Amino acid sequence: MIFDTRKLASEFIGTLFLVATVVGSGIMAETLAEGNAAVALLGNTLATAGILYVLITCLGPVSGAHFNPAVSVVFWLKGELGAVDCTQYIVFQCLGAMAGVMLAHAMFDQSLIQTSVNMRYGSNIWLAESVATFGLVATILTGLRHRPESVASLVSLYITAGYWFTASTSFANPAVTLGRSFTDSFSGIRLCDMPFFVLAQLLGAVLAYYLVRALLPKNNTE
Repeated sequence: MIFDTRKLASEFIGTLFLVATVVGSGIMAETLAEGNAAVALLGNTLATAGILYVLITCLGPVSGAHFNPAVSVVFWLKGELGAVDCTQYIVFQCLGAMAGVMLAHAMFDQSLIQTSVNMRYGSNIWLAESVATFGLVATILTGLRHRPESVASLVSLYITAGYWFTASTSFANPAVTLGRSFTDSFSGIRLCDMPFFVLAQLLGAVLAYYLVRALLPKNNTE
């Protein structure tokens, strides 16, 4: 089996910093907001959008800056990522997510691994995650087609909106969801709720791929 260490390191580091930012900013926001959930969510949103722009801009030329198993699956469907490479990407994204949540906890002097009690369950929440991931993947695919130089901005802006217009606060990422299931903080999700989120995310991603392929000329999406 061949490993592209540069690309895998990029996916690991990028996902690590993404999850560390989501979880760390959630802890900071919850501490400073003094019970105001709207203010805490705003802080969490701005930090996540900011790090996404930085990570995609800086690491995109190395690995494509997926940092997201759902995105990697879509690029496998497009034929731009082999099955082995896709599997390796997903493994390193998940490892990065776990490292990221532990890093965030360490920075705030908390237990490295925690059990979340934050319930995120219900058909409306799963629908929201499908919509969130559908929109994210559609943004990436159409952005790459029309304005490839703006993908970092487009993704950051979409996630900013997604935090606020979806009932699930737009996780839109199976690796991030995995990491967030091991933090008992503002951004956490119960471990038993995590599989439903992941299934909803993958469904939304696949639907977005096929819709974009149908809407745009085939030679521009394959």
